[in-house]
Amino acid sequence: MTNLISVITAVHGPVAEHLPDAYKSLLDQQLPDGWDWEWVIQEDGETDAVRPYLPDDHRVSFGQGRHGRAGVARTLALPRARGQYVKVLDADDMLTPGALARDLAALTDHPGICWATSRVLDLLPDGSTVGFDQDPPEGPVERGAVLDHWSTHSYRAQVHPATLFVRRNVLLALGGWMALPASEDTGLLMALNAVSRGWFTAETGLLYRKWPGQSTSQAAHTHEGEWAARMAVVEARARALAALPGWRIDA
Repeated sequence: MTNLISVITAVHGPVAEHLPDAYKSLLDQQLPDGWDWEWVIQEDGETDAVRPYLPDDHRVSFGQGRHGRAGVARTLALPRARGQYVKVLDADDMLTPGALARDLAALTDHPGICWATSRVLDLLPDGSTVGFDQDPPEGPVERGAVLDHWSTHSYRAQVHPATLFVRRNVLLALGGWMALPASEDTGLLMALNAVSRGWFTAETGLLYRKWPGQSTSQAAHTHEGEWAARMAVVEARARALAALPGWRIDA
């Protein structure tokens, strides 16, 4: 029986045109013998805009649901995810060659690791890339380290939630992604780090597309009142989880 990695992608109409690039990046992945990926795509909404961009591949499943933003779409995709591990891939981003294999090795080769992240390069409209100059060293990310750094560095984490690779059972135990209009992936990352150890891979694992239509470039994403509320509830949840007796998760 083939072991599966479930790659979950939330998508809405304006972003669907980027799905072929994401799919090509999946086709470029090489996994160890006995492993394969499945691509679980969930539309945030119920339109006809996404289907024309779906590949004809038996490893791809597609679902639709009421509009609720990316976190809701990803959580609605979880019942179709059959893999032991879940990988996040935003519809407008691309994995680098070898990313899935490196993520898998981080968890299978290191006991006690529940999740993994990797280096990111921003992909600019002109095709050039820009990296983050404060990546941590490759290796284990200790419990609480991301949360503490994030809360003391203007709510900017040293690892990127868009690269998250996580044990499916741990993801389910934490309830999936937070019910927020944005920063739902940051909320999940902080919750994971509050209760478990992770891993950072220094080799680039994701090309993070920067373009005018992306949700994080919209004015609403940085609306002062909403942004403050999002950060507050993300931190409060993570701190509460860290303080709960018996909530340390070891793989």
